[in-house]
Amino acid sequence: MKALRDPIRLIPVLFLAAIAIGTVLLSLPFATVDGVRAPLLTALFTSTSAVAVTGLIVVDTPTYWSGFGQGVILLLFQVGGFGIMTSATLLGLMAGRGFGLRDRMATQVERSRLETHDALTALRLILFITIAVEGIVALILTVRLIASYGEAPGLALWHGVFHSVSAFNNAGFSSYSDSLMGFQNDPLFLGPIMVSIIITALGFPVMQDLRTNGIVWRRWSLHTKITVGGTAALLVLGFLAILAMEWDNPDTLGPMGWGAKILNAAFHSVMPRTAGFNSLNVGAFHDETLMTNFFLMFVGGGSAGTAGGIKVTTFFVLFAIVLSEILGRQDAGLFQRRFGREIERQALAVTVLSATLIFVATTYIASISSLPLDDILFECISAFSTVGLSTGITAALPPGGLLALIVLMFVGRVGTITVATALALGGRELPFRYPQENPIVG
Repeated sequence: MKALRDPIRLIPVLFLAAIAIGTVLLSLPFATVDGVRAPLLTALFTSTSAVAVTGLIVVDTPTYWSGFGQGVILLLFQVGGFGIMTSATLLGLMAGRGFGLRDRMATQVERSRLETHDALTALRLILFITIAVEGIVALILTVRLIASYGEAPGLALWHGVFHSVSAFNNAGFSSYSDSLMGFQNDPLFLGPIMVSIIITALGFPVMQDLRTNGIVWRRWSLHTKITVGGTAALLVLGFLAILAMEWDNPDTLGPMGWGAKILNAAFHSVMPRTAGFNSLNVGAFHDETLMTNFFLMFVGGGSAGTAGGIKVTTFFVLFAIVLSEILGRQDAGLFQRRFGREIERQALAVTVLSATLIFVATTYIASISSLPLDDILFECISAFSTVGLSTGITAALPPGGLLALIVLMFVGRVGTITVATALALGGRELPFRYPQENPIVG
């Protein structure tokens, strides 16, 4: 009962409950195409991947799972995505007010505050954006599949809805066996998916700020400036890096024309940030391209959205701290605003905890399998950052490796939110201070 009164404990409990329900449903005989019960680990892994909106799979979604099973998966990542956005937003509100200490539920984003009575309005806005974006993208994809690929209207509608919901929630699940590789030359199919992913990867606080203040830069909060500016910079960096590194790769961009190369490089600059769709064979990427993906996946997208990773703001807060130290400045900050010490400590804590968990999981999986280390590291970062991209080794992992990825997906989706919020809520002033002594650093 205590967990039900404490949101820090409630959110993980709710996600675990959703995963458990999904596992039971996917374990039913009619959830698979051949009518045989899926192994428990397969059902658990798939359910966790869906609820955590990751997209890693151990079996081929369209050929292994029946219509019922695919419907369950769709429902799980819809619930997981919407639940993540709402819970992250509410926890952010609670963190801003000092949970249980004041009458108002608010969060400080520069000088803007969300009051307690705005919580319902915020949730309504999230619901409206969800329905609107998913509906528009589903319609575009359905029409495209009917008009250009000759799919029957019912089948086209299913594929359109499935990919629209998966894209909006950054889930990365596809109802096609080769993900989106069959649409390499189609900007009218890949484009709407990219736009949907970018919108939701910004996070709800940015959406609300844009709704309130429009596109007037000077009126944006510091959080919005960092998220939008950082997202744009990382997308451009990813695009240029992938385009240059894979330009002559005969297994990826090499055989394509200019237009297709630009389209697929742009598509794959978006995917590592949050969603696991692929229009290229990720397993055929050059090592330097995989390294770029390591970085993009680890950083992730915006806070209080469906994206994973340590988040854009966390990375740029750390970057500003390093820059201020190099320049000998007393305060770290961006856009003529300085950061509070508590924000700096939270960013450092989230990053160190995330990197440590990935290191431990990678080391463990490497110790129980003979798979290449770079592929294992890629898989672990993808799982923790809830990206879902894979070099193709997921199904080859031993049971212990799959369990490690399950833990990564769960903690990566739920843990970073709860840890960051716990840090924000858990500040306690000691009645004394220890004597100061500085060790040698660096």
